[in-house]
Amino acid sequence: MPKPKKPYRSRRLGDRKLSPETLAMSYGYDPAHSEGALKAPIFQTSTFAFGNADDGKAMSELAYGLREQRADEDPGSIYTRINNPGLEILEDRLTLWDEAEAALVFASGMAAISTTLLTHVRPGEVIVHSEPLYGGTTYLVHTTLPEFGVRHVGFQAGTTDDSLDRAVDAALDLGPVAAIYAETPANPTNAMVDLAACAAAVERIAAAQGRKPLLVVDNTLLGPLWQKPFEHGADLVVYALTKYMGGHSDVIAGACLGREDVMQPVRVMRTVLGTTMDAHTAWLVTRSLETMTLRMAKATDNARRIAAWLAEQPKVASVNFPDLYAEDDPRRAVYARQCTAAGSTFAFDLDGSEAACYRLLNALKVIRLAVSLGGTESLAEHPASMTHVNIPPDEQAAIGITPGMIRMSIGIEDPDDLIADLE
Repeated sequence: MPKPKKPYRSRRLGDRKLSPETLAMSYGYDPAHSEGALKAPIFQTSTFAFGNADDGKAMSELAYGLREQRADEDPGSIYTRINNPGLEILEDRLTLWDEAEAALVFASGMAAISTTLLTHVRPGEVIVHSEPLYGGTTYLVHTTLPEFGVRHVGFQAGTTDDSLDRAVDAALDLGPVAAIYAETPANPTNAMVDLAACAAAVERIAAAQGRKPLLVVDNTLLGPLWQKPFEHGADLVVYALTKYMGGHSDVIAGACLGREDVMQPVRVMRTVLGTTMDAHTAWLVTRSLETMTLRMAKATDNARRIAAWLAEQPKVASVNFPDLYAEDDPRRAVYARQCTAAGSTFAFDLDGSEAACYRLLNALKVIRLAVSLGGTESLAEHPASMTHVNIPPDEQAAIGITPGMIRMSIGIEDPDDLIADLE
């Protein structure tokens, strides 16, 4: 018979609701289950022993979506491609900040995004998406999915015009709309996507086609501390855990969170595709969650100082940092409405060319020339020729990526040292 569900740690202390920062130390793990080890061990195993044959049958039926999970039933562990105690501890803790019903972890951010879209989008259907997107997501939506008959229509992030409405109209002319996919702030321009407007567009599409598309939000750049997409109508939230949650530039990992009804099909697809996170990576990310708030807060404070310094430099044409948006900038109202801080990844434009950017990048000593973001160290790169090189120059220009743009991810070093390096 199915095992009873394991008891979870309480999220309350008497009448007090405990914060995610407190729960990240112990939630979902009982030391008594692992020889009293204070920290959860790495469950470095490919397979798990069943208590009996009936248990094996019940667990396997659940893993492949052949029946609904009973309210008092623990799905158990079968094979690490399907699940693993270390992965489940991490998934439980990831739900805390976003207050999601369920979370799944993946081998990379792109594994999370790809598995999620392959689950909920079918040939002949359409994805409406913000632009620009992360380079890997752009390739997936623009190149890979069309080979499987999935079409896409983009709308410009950071505008208050009818770009989203026009994209929705164009998409409805192409076929059923399966999802609106928004990355906000946009990578690398920091342009904001209005999630409330996206949620309203979902309702308009549902009225037009009789089926409600999903609102999927990539919350990597600000989440889960500085932006809460579920509060603004999101159905699913995806993360590159490689970035701030992992936070040490030593893992590749991803996650998807949402309601159980939309997560269960993703869970089955993850099992079939084998895009599951490995046990050691799960342990490393679980460790990192304990210091995430400290790291993100410090990096955000550093970024404020550095962005303000850059804005005063005569060779800098503009700084795309939310706290510096002008009062009449359309991104400012959205930022104020759906974000609580600006984060620590932003771009700035030199008053020059690619060659000017390369001179600066090649001269840096403390800040490292590398792609990625959200680590403890500061990084800088040239989006037009590095992270977004697969986008043609005319399309780069249309979505705000210029030859003079440098993207920075500010870490937790002494900010005066970083400014000295830039100077």
